[in-house]
Amino acid sequence: MDDLLLQVEPMIPALRRYARGLVRDIEAADDIVQDCLERVVFNWSRRRDDNPRSWVFAILHNLAVNRLRQDARRGGSVPIEDVPEATGARAATQEETVYGHEVMAAIERLPPDQRSILLLISVEDLTYAEAAKVLEIPLGTVMSRLSRAREQLRTILETKPSGGSAGRPYIWRVK
Repeated sequence: MDDLLLQVEPMIPALRRYARGLVRDIEAADDIVQDCLERVVFNWSRRRDDNPRSWVFAILHNLAVNRLRQDARRGGSVPIEDVPEATGARAATQEETVYGHEVMAAIERLPPDQRSILLLISVEDLTYAEAAKVLEIPLGTVMSRLSRAREQLRTILETKPSGGSAGRPYIWRVK
């Protein structure tokens, strides 16, 4: 453990600088450095080199790249204090509420294997690889099930009941 402290502690300022340069956000960089140090401590006995500097920086780099990819998938974020009040939450219109219920009903009509993959990827924001690991199925199966689920969901939502129009909520206007 003393060896770990002697070798890694002097690297921390450089790790922070590198992380800040990669993600350009002080708080996110500090989180990445913390995650990196946790992995270093946990895997210290598995290192292969006498000089662990490149190993530690590789861990940090991979964590930063993963964070950037995750942020790109999720889109940008803004602190709640900086959001104009006009863009905040608003009550859904009657049409949006009905359509939301139709989407949920359509998802419930999907077969369980398609429903689970659609929810894991589209709602829970898992990658295809993560979903494959959760469901213990091959990556190709994830992609084909997701494709079939999306197509079937589209078909269900576009099928017009008697008197309705395709692709829109089915609201009867009473005067």
